[in-house]
Amino acid sequence: MEWQKGPYTISSDFSRFDLARVHHYLAHEAYWSPGIPFEVVARAFQNSLAFGIYLGQEQVGWARVITDRATFAYLADVYVLEAHRGAGLSKWLMDVILSHPELQGLRRWMLATRDAHSLYARYGFLPLAAPERFMERHFPDVYKK
Repeated sequence: MEWQKGPYTISSDFSRFDLARVHHYLAHEAYWSPGIPFEVVARAFQNSLAFGIYLGQEQVGWARVITDRATFAYLADVYVLEAHRGAGLSKWLMDVILSHPELQGLRRWMLATRDAHSLYARYGFLPLAAPERFMERHFPDVYKK
């Protein structure tokens, strides 16, 4: 699927994604995945519903949703390259993701963010209502091995 807004396109067409570019951003610029191996990015991409933002043929943003397409979705690896920030692309990307036909009627959406709470709050994301119910196994240095 593709969506157009001005000179930008959002696409969920896997054949368009520039995984090398996504990997570079995730491994070298994103705070949440320093050092992530290319093979891990590729495997994550294969098991997600992904969205790329393009200016012409250049990929300038990305997000993926890990989902069973029935009850649950986890929004991950969302970014817009710095040179393209301030143009409303992250808001448009969220509009596209949340209106995607395969992501309707889900019981729960989750995400983790260090610095974009106000963006996600616009779309109904709130702090956990019952954090005592949630548990995690977290290995922040897994890519440093």
